[in-house]
Amino acid sequence: MEQVDYLIHAKWIITCEEQNRVLENHTLAIQGQKIVDILPKESALQRYQALQEHHYDTHAVLPGFINSHTHIGMSFFRGLADDLKLMDWLHNHMWPAEKKWLGQEFVYDASLIAMAEMIRCGTTRFNDMFFFFEATAEAALQAGIHAHIGMHIMNVPNAWATTSEEYFAKALAFYDAYKNTEGITITMAPHSTYTLAIDDLIKAKEIADQLQLKINIHLQESAAEVQQSLDTHHKRPLQRLYEIDMISPNLNAVHMTQLDERDFEIVQQTRPSIIHCPESNMKLASGACPVEKLIRLGINVALGTDSVASNNDLDMIGEMRSAALLSKVTTGDACSISADQALKMATLNGAKALAIDHLAGSLVPGKIADFIAIDLDCLETQPLYHPISQIVYAASRDQVTDVWVGGKQLLKNRQLLTLDEKELRAKAQIWRKKIKS
Repeated sequence: MEQVDYLIHAKWIITCEEQNRVLENHTLAIQGQKIVDILPKESALQRYQALQEHHYDTHAVLPGFINSHTHIGMSFFRGLADDLKLMDWLHNHMWPAEKKWLGQEFVYDASLIAMAEMIRCGTTRFNDMFFFFEATAEAALQAGIHAHIGMHIMNVPNAWATTSEEYFAKALAFYDAYKNTEGITITMAPHSTYTLAIDDLIKAKEIADQLQLKINIHLQESAAEVQQSLDTHHKRPLQRLYEIDMISPNLNAVHMTQLDERDFEIVQQTRPSIIHCPESNMKLASGACPVEKLIRLGINVALGTDSVASNNDLDMIGEMRSAALLSKVTTGDACSISADQALKMATLNGAKALAIDHLAGSLVPGKIADFIAIDLDCLETQPLYHPISQIVYAASRDQVTDVWVGGKQLLKNRQLLTLDEKELRAKAQIWRKKIKS
């Protein structure tokens, strides 16, 4: 018999390949950090001998969720400024709070709490853009979660940097320090067309091209953003980026709630990935990304939560449900964005957006063993006819019982294995008292 580290037996394995193929009573064979086989349970027991076996007899095992847009360093601002319009929320609440409170310790502690929440929600990989990059990277290394850390560039002064030149300098220093760190992937993350001059956007693209980095940018998030660009530059934000060749498959355009016919033409021609953040967009009344039409055009659409200051959680199961329901109500089509499509947006499409779909995003032999187990035997998900529909439309994040990243278990029976929940709660209370005072 062949020796492997783990055999993961499950009632259902959802591969997220081939229309989210569902395999009943199958087994994952794990060796090191990778999946080496997926086969019926009886065949697995005949072929493999494992150091450990795990039985998920009432669970669906599926790829870990990929949260494709976050600002996890904002976690201590959850609920600080709710029910406000986007520009008011940014200019009068979030940016002043960041200027006052941001620092290495703040971002490190906030990142740990966010990572604990994400792990408990079934997220195994996230794509972030914030400040104090080193703090987020070190927190991710402690938590054991995969981190894609955006070198966030703005021309808005805060505790991290005061000019775009300082932002760029600190970004490149971070790149040099962490470029070869396992578990950390670095991206370029210019904030937006309204917080950076065109020369800074060109510089960000040049650096990304030189270092072969993905680019993330907030783009056409609200009608006010588009109108401001038209008033100031007589062009829509997407057009401005198109003219400097930033719109390409290398770009993750975050939000994209405001598209006209010319925008659709540009996107179809250039094929960026779109990161859809439905709950943040709804809460800030920013609009709704036209996901159904983008998918019909063959555009990759992934899911992100945005920050807990505008969401107010990092729950990818909730985000899938919101994405499916929002599309149905905005298109008037009950068939728009099926449960299968929503799950793919939270897994394989996220991997495509991050250019790692050869490594993650689905359960396939040879890919990294990033997977989660969701218990579907709860009263709230009974009776069960279709596991994927039940996960998207009925399950809660509390039904995520186990999380594995790179063949290492981070959550076991809802208990965090790499982070101390009691300690994190205490830190949250300390920061709440400081900020409230």
